[in-house]
Amino acid sequence: MPYCTQCGQQVTAAARFCGACGTAQQTATATGTFLDRIEPRTASILCYVPILGWVACIIILASQRFRADRETRFHASQGLYLFVAWLILDWGLQPFLAVLPLPSFYSSVYKGLKLILIGASVFMIVKTSQGERYSLPVFGELAEKSVAEQR
Repeated sequence: MPYCTQCGQQVTAAARFCGACGTAQQTATATGTFLDRIEPRTASILCYVPILGWVACIIILASQRFRADRETRFHASQGLYLFVAWLILDWGLQPFLAVLPLPSFYSSVYKGLKLILIGASVFMIVKTSQGERYSLPVFGELAEKSVAEQR
């Protein structure tokens, strides 16, 4: 049995006010999973968080909640493709550029490409938070194909 948050007296679970002191009691929390309570726009924004957005992308693409939501699935796919580009840059291109002559030039190219990916992620966070659907040049086309194939 719950207790009053003000005076500590026992109250019933359905009580809105304490019988002893009259303090309003906290209402029961909403039932359901986290995905049931998250808004589609918020889920879409989480997909573009640099470096960690891939976790939200996979959860959204695997969940039943967003199975029929094309818009959120588009953002999840596009965010996942941005992360794959980040991995290709870090694991594929950087070691290759490190062995070439003129390391300072290639280091600046690597850093510039990384800034472009971070800038694209921030740009997409802003666009998505404003409720606009923006398709990035290469990643958007791939995401559109991914969403179309999932139907």
